[in-house]
Order: sequence, then C-alpha cells, then structure tokens
Amino acid sequence: MSKVHPSIGIWRNFYGRLKGKSLNKTQKYRLKNDLDRLSPGSISWEENPERQPLDLKSLFGCKDVWLEIGFGGGEHLVYQAKENPKIGFIGCEPYLNGVAMLLGKIESEGLENIKIYPGDARHLFDVLPPQSISRVFLLYPDPWPKKRHHRRRFVTDEHLAPLAQVMKTDAIFRVATDVEDYVRQTLKEVLENGFNMHADLPQDQLIPWSDWVSTRYEQKALREGRTPHYLTFKRH
Repeated sequence: MSKVHPSIGIWRNFYGRLKGKSLNKTQKYRLKNDLDRLSPGSISWEENPERQPLDLKSLFGCKDVWLEIGFGGGEHLVYQAKENPKIGFIGCEPYLNGVAMLLGKIESEGLENIKIYPGDARHLFDVLPPQSISRVFLLYPDPWPKKRHHRRRFVTDEHLAPLAQVMKTDAIFRVATDVEDYVRQTLKEVLENGFNMHADLPQDQLIPWSDWVSTRYEQKALREGRTPHYLTFKRH
C-alpha cells in the first residue's frame, strides 16, 4: 500500500497487514462507534492537508505523553496506562484487528488516558509537535527476516529520524525483540539517529524492565525457544 501526500508529494510505501480474520459484531461496533472518540484528530491528510501539529495539551491535559508504536493486542499499552494514570498515551497500530482488541480492553478497564492512531507511524510523526514525547515503546516489531526486506524494518533512518525529532531531550526509547539480527541493526541504526544507550540502567539486554508485562508475542517467542532482548536508549 502506498499514499501520496497531497501538498508536499511524499510517497510512502506501507508493508504489512492492515486486517486479518473477520471481526466479530462487537469489534465492528467498537471500530465504528468508539474509534473516532479515541483517535487524536487531524492526522489524516484528508482532515489536515497542511499537517498542523496536534495539540497534545488539549488531548490529554497533562505534561507527559508516551507513545507505543505497534501495540499488537494492547496488553502492554493498557498495563502502562493503568500504572501511570497521569500520563497520556498514544497507541499507533495499523492492524485493525489489534485496534479492535485494544478498544475492548480500554472499555473493560475504564481507561481515559489512551488515544489510538490506526495507521502508519510516519503519518503520526508528521503532526506530533517537536520534542513532545517523553517515552516511546517499540515492542516486538515485525522482524522482516529476509535480508532484502531489512529496509522495511522500523529501525531505519526513514522512521528513526522523525521519531527523534518528536522526542524530548533525554526521553526514553525502549525496544524489545527476540530476533538477534534485529538487535544488531537496532544498536547500529538507533545510535546513529540521535540516541545513546541509557547509562543509568543495567546493560544486560536479557533482563526485562522492572515495569515490564509480557505480551502475547513474547510468550510465543519463549515457547518457540527464542530469547527476548530489552534495549533502552536515551534521546540526546
């Protein structure tokens, strides 16, 4: 899938699934009736062709906003939102089945500090104000295992450069993956795009964070004998 920015001509290819198995009636209802209420407005090109920055203060009414890129089924995002009720959270996920799952969890937990962007993170970076995000999570991103597909991974200049621009100085960037080669590429590319390793935390990449909650993707990795790695970076 690709799309052209109508005003500045950016061509962006998107690789990956947008929808999986059929949604049930409840999921379809939530997508139709709840998603607009929980989406930060003026992200799509049709709504905001000039790409005006989002007003995060009006969205959340708080100083700190955290972002999870590719939240999957939403387990980690919901856990963090419950543990940090004074933090605003944006979850970015183009896979509609995952979005529908998160909407159900938000409803059941009664959470009011999560907004959802159901699309490509690069479009979100267009409208996030510079130095506005205090923490970012990239957890078990699509590994694109074939070498010719490595340029599709999130940890490339195309994603990391605009990500760094929207993060505050000293903001934290956490990456979890069970793919050894993804670890290698992450350490190389992230450190070349405005980040340092977080010196205040243990550098044992096999130790999960103290506030970590295991996701369905991690559980699958463990069942299949793969080793999770936990990387922490600081925006400099």
